[in-house]
Amino acid sequence: MSFTSGDLDAFFQAGSPLEGALAGFAPRAEQLEMARFVFAAMATGNHLAVEAGAGTGKTLAYLVPALLSGQRVIIATATRTLQDQLYHRDLPLVCGVLGRPVKVAQLKGRANYLCRYRLERAAAAPEAAGAREQAGLRHIAAWAAGTRTGDIAEVDALAEDSRLWPLVTSTADNCLGGRCPDFEACHVVAARKRAAVADVAIVNHHLLLADLALQDEGLGRLLPGAEVVVVDEAHRFPETAQAWFDVRLGSRQLDELVRDTAEEARRAGSLDQPLRNRLDAVLALARDMLDAAPQGGEPVPMSAVSPAFADLLESLAQALADLQVLLAGCAEPGAGLGRCAERCAALAAAAERIAAWEPQAELCWVQAVRDRLSLQLTPLDTSRQLRALLEGQSCTWIFTSATLAVGDDFSHFTTRLGLDPIAVQRIDSPFDYAGCARLYLPRGVPMPQAADYTAHCLAAVRPVLEASGGRAFLLFTSRRALQEAAALLAADAGDYHLLVQGSAPRSSLLADFLRIGNAVLLGTATFWEGVDIRGSALVVVVIDRLPFAAPGDPLLQARLEQVRRNGGDPFRDYQLPQAVLALRQGVGRLIRGMADYGIVIICDPRLRTRGYGRVFLRSLPPMPVVETAEAACRFLEERERERA
Repeated sequence: MSFTSGDLDAFFQAGSPLEGALAGFAPRAEQLEMARFVFAAMATGNHLAVEAGAGTGKTLAYLVPALLSGQRVIIATATRTLQDQLYHRDLPLVCGVLGRPVKVAQLKGRANYLCRYRLERAAAAPEAAGAREQAGLRHIAAWAAGTRTGDIAEVDALAEDSRLWPLVTSTADNCLGGRCPDFEACHVVAARKRAAVADVAIVNHHLLLADLALQDEGLGRLLPGAEVVVVDEAHRFPETAQAWFDVRLGSRQLDELVRDTAEEARRAGSLDQPLRNRLDAVLALARDMLDAAPQGGEPVPMSAVSPAFADLLESLAQALADLQVLLAGCAEPGAGLGRCAERCAALAAAAERIAAWEPQAELCWVQAVRDRLSLQLTPLDTSRQLRALLEGQSCTWIFTSATLAVGDDFSHFTTRLGLDPIAVQRIDSPFDYAGCARLYLPRGVPMPQAADYTAHCLAAVRPVLEASGGRAFLLFTSRRALQEAAALLAADAGDYHLLVQGSAPRSSLLADFLRIGNAVLLGTATFWEGVDIRGSALVVVVIDRLPFAAPGDPLLQARLEQVRRNGGDPFRDYQLPQAVLALRQGVGRLIRGMADYGIVIICDPRLRTRGYGRVFLRSLPPMPVVETAEAACRFLEERERERA
């Protein structure tokens, strides 16, 4: 690297070029500390996991050394919000300050890009769509004639979840790759090419993992040319990575395979009776499996299904294999029917894999919801496979988030990635929590299993909500508790406006929260993280109970049993760390900027009455504890007066 730590330091000190370009910029020792750690990792090639507390300014702390280094960088995020922030705001700002040209590309998943080939086929079969859908297809065709990027977000006239988008976008299953007649004009290929030659490519976790696992061969890869990969919002990466090793099979995949095969065969003039019979056999077995599956809509372990269902699954694997042989004999590899043959082989392999699942190392379940059947196999430990993927790349990996550690212990995160040992650093938040926040732990609230638990929680927090005039998030660990609280608050809402998750899209609820000014927003998991409301708009965050995962979750139970078999303690080694990290995310919604203040209320009495409560408390920001609503209200009033 051609720059020194002194060059780096200059960007984070008084008089820095950032000072003139970024409103409110002030030197932060924590930000410089993180930038130095990132610089060192990039200089040595050693992997790094760095937890940066709220307010550290971690985005600039990794962008500045990354761009100064001149190395090719991939940044992967969990959310579209952060992707857009990096692409539209943070990177242009840093590039402008550095005064050097930097090629930046944002790459989305293939479902975000128009497929010309599939649009042409959808438009050529108008009988498959109703009048409204035909009008929508005409609108898409008109837009397609002029778009440069093919990004379907450009089409405001169609909803994001319109049933037309799957008809005119591709999947890894149905893409023809290099054999597609529109390959040279493919928007996905063009976007990947731009990303492959960019100095900085911004992707999401899913795309990064797809590239790692070679799940989209033939469309241009990103990682071989990358020297540094920064995984932001890294606390979510292990769960996303877990999903890449799942094996899935569902009636939707089978229906789409049969539909696409019939269409391609019809175009090729080879939809003869033997092929029709094979397609009908696949659909018939799919229907029989749906009839034989346990009903009720809940996932059921494969070990609990009938022997008849298992026999049907094996028959389906054979029917798919027979169909694949037939297709392979009459199709050109890579062309329409050839691609269908490849998809058929993959589904046959999935069926065989699920049929032969290993109870000691995998969880396999079946779910029937109305006319849809899905089967899923999940390995309980993917750390070895993930480590092989990560270390198979000749680049430096940097993982960062505000919540990676339990106390000072990163092992829950690093062992799930298979990257233990790895350099770890924990950087505290620069916020003065002792001055700007209080943790209110109400007395007199019963244990969470009490029938009137939610009512007791609301009684404890109502005085604070009245004192704050709303401006509060109430975060729940279950949908049922949220609905109960919503009903109780609606009966006596006080001087604030209720906003309830599910009544409107998440983005609309957040916009209404800011616009109304005295709202109380009730939400579950989706509001525990990724929400950034600064200033006096949000001054109270209430958490109803400690966020332990639902004990009835079959995947959780299987993982706990595996921990037990390996000699560990399921609660200490898995359940507790997961809950601590989730609680830290929820608490982190309150203080987002230097001028923020407020109260965190955690109603669950187990924080005081159980030994593990100390683990939670030690992991939270250092907020003084108050035990009465009066003390909490007094603190709010004092802070309001100071800012008046």
